[in-house]
Amino acid sequence: MAHLNRPAAWRPLVLGLAGLYFLVPLAASVVFTVDVPGQGLTLDAYTKITGTEGFLTSLLLSLGLAAATIAVVLLLVVPAMVALRLGAPRLRPLVEAVCSLPLVVPPIAFVAGIGTVLKWGPEHLSRTPLFQTFTALQNPDFPLVLVLAYVVMALPFTYRALDAGLRAVDVRTLVEAARSCGAGPARALVTAVLPNLRGALMNAAFLTLALVLGEYTVAQLLGFRPFAVWIVNISGSQAQMSVAVSVLSLLVTWVLLLALAGAAGRTPGTRRTRTRTAKGTP
Repeated sequence: MAHLNRPAAWRPLVLGLAGLYFLVPLAASVVFTVDVPGQGLTLDAYTKITGTEGFLTSLLLSLGLAAATIAVVLLLVVPAMVALRLGAPRLRPLVEAVCSLPLVVPPIAFVAGIGTVLKWGPEHLSRTPLFQTFTALQNPDFPLVLVLAYVVMALPFTYRALDAGLRAVDVRTLVEAARSCGAGPARALVTAVLPNLRGALMNAAFLTLALVLGEYTVAQLLGFRPFAVWIVNISGSQAQMSVAVSVLSLLVTWVLLLALAGAAGRTPGTRRTRTRTAKGTP
């Protein structure tokens, strides 16, 4: 039995090293933002964030792009993966390979292709109704082209998160039970399958949110200014403030991750089990 407890002795060491790996750079960043040579400790870098030009606009733009990206990618991937598991399981390797392609294509090549299409469209479609479509896609107030690009970039992470959730659920039995009760295909998906995928859906949403908030290359090369681009743009003249914004965004991301993890862990079945246990019922 002693050898079974041996790996547990390494856990504090591994957790300590991981904590140092993440916390030491974060602590150095915090010190850089509050320690001003000749002035001592000050919080000016944090108090001036909300009043800086472009902060609120870029943040709201990134949050809007993230919400739209999460909605589109889940609406595309969830029904497709459920249908794949129910009707065509042999196509799973093909779908997995297609969803993994964004990890292989470099972002520079990806955005170069998007830029070529956006330049080609107005030149060849100026006399067609599609010209207005290309114009709407590049609206700087809310660039839909970034949503489409982020959907493609989020496919690998969304697929992996949902695939892990679907592997833990007997989708066929759930759908057949819902259909036997008179539910249609769409209602069976919403009422029987999605509640059992809440954890996977939250993981996919969080990964997509983190990707959109931190993405810089595509937005910068296409000429838009979401939150990540704004941080880089002010780093040249206001280095301390840019680091302070990065620290705050990282902390907010961690808080969202912990909130999603806690919400995913409190499933309805777990709550019912705890309630029955508390009441002494079997």
